[in-house]
Amino acid sequence: MTPILLAVVLAISGEIDNPNIDMPGYLRVARETAAYRQTHRVSEEEFLRLACEPGAVILDARSSEKFRELHVEGAVNLSFPDITAASLRAAIPDPDAPVLIYCNNNFRNAEGPFPGKAIRASLNLSTFIALYTYGYRNVYELAPLVDIGKSKLSFEGSSISAIRSAAASYAAPPGWK
Repeated sequence: MTPILLAVVLAISGEIDNPNIDMPGYLRVARETAAYRQTHRVSEEEFLRLACEPGAVILDARSSEKFRELHVEGAVNLSFPDITAASLRAAIPDPDAPVLIYCNNNFRNAEGPFPGKAIRASLNLSTFIALYTYGYRNVYELAPLVDIGKSKLSFEGSSISAIRSAAASYAAPPGWK
């Protein structure tokens, strides 16, 4: 059978089978996670309080490049494409520990390290679903859109000076490094 004919037959017959990809299962877990997530979105103040709990992990799932530029102080970087059962166990050994997540769409006035994404493609959504899928049930998401120059969170990274300069009209929050 020629490659073109095979492609036509597969297109007519429906989806190409791959036992390692389960779209109906993903959609089911995404709906379940959405209901769970509604009670686990927190304010900036609550995020800070939870970060002080014993064993808490602040997880940044952005690329390592963006993480190096700027991240919440104390955050652990595990880029979303690298999330697997093994990498999660290494980064967050206790699945019952509080896990706090944030993404690009949580911050404004820092477009370099936190470039905005389409709202339906927000990294918080896919990260939350992935953590839930892997059995992490103590996950909390930073809910608001925070002005980086007015944030109560502490940040660190290579672009902190540039961000401070851009936010010069604001008082730098305590803890900026």
